[in-house]
Amino acid sequence: MIRRSVSNLVSQKKPAVSREEMHGDRLMMPFVSVGCRKCRKCTEVCPTDAIEISEEWTVDIGKCIFCMECVESCPSSAVKEVPAPLYADRRDGLIFGVSRPPGESEGGIEKSKAEILSDSIAIRELDTGSCNACEVEVNCMSNPFYDMSRFGMKIVASPRHADVLLVTGPMTRNMKAAALETFEAVPSPKVVVAMGTCAISGGIFVEGDVFGEGIKDTLDPDIYIPGCPPSPGRVLIALLKAFGRD
Repeated sequence: MIRRSVSNLVSQKKPAVSREEMHGDRLMMPFVSVGCRKCRKCTEVCPTDAIEISEEWTVDIGKCIFCMECVESCPSSAVKEVPAPLYADRRDGLIFGVSRPPGESEGGIEKSKAEILSDSIAIRELDTGSCNACEVEVNCMSNPFYDMSRFGMKIVASPRHADVLLVTGPMTRNMKAAALETFEAVPSPKVVVAMGTCAISGGIFVEGDVFGEGIKDTLDPDIYIPGCPPSPGRVLIALLKAFGRD
C-alpha cells in the first residue's frame, strides 16, 4: 500500500515528442474556396480586420486570432479551414489570397547568422505586453515532452547571454524603451522573432495603448511565427526550419 501510494506521487517519465509529431501539430487558418459571393459576412465578424475583400478575398494571418468565426458566418460555406504555414521571413509573407494561396516560406534566417548560431541557440523571451498565453507556450518548450534542449536550444535569463530575442505581445508604449535596451544588450549576430498575432500585428490590442502594429515598428523581426498563441511544437519546428536545421 505504501509503495503504491509513493509511486503515485512520482511523475511518470514520458518520452519527448518526436519531430514528426510536432510537424503534425497543424495550425488551421481560414481561406476562401470557389463559390465566394463577396457578401462580406466574414469581414463583418472578424474581430481584428484580418479579412479584406476588394478585387479578391484576402486574409492576413498576422492579424488573425484563428477564432474561425468567418468560417461559421459564410452563408455559402466558401470559407474553409486549411493548414497555415509555420512562419514567414517577411511581414507581407503572412497575407494570402486567391492569387497567392497559403504555402510554406522558402526563406529563413540570414545565412551568415544561421551558420554561426544554429548549433546552439540561446533564447531570451521578451514580453512587450502580452496576455501571457504565449508565455505559457514558451514555458512548455522546456518540459520533458517538447525538450527543446535536445535541439541545442535553451532559455536564458539575460539578453547578454542570448542569440535569439523571442518577442511576445503588442509593443505597449511603456515597454518600447525597455524593448530597445533589451535588443541592444543582445550581442551580435542576433535574431529577432515575432511570436504570435500580437507581436506580429498588435492583434486585439492594436487600438489600445500600443506603439505601431506589433513589434515591427520598434524592432526588425527576422521571422514571424503566426498563432494565437502558437503551440510549443510549432515554435520549435519553425525555429529549426528557419535556421536551416529541419
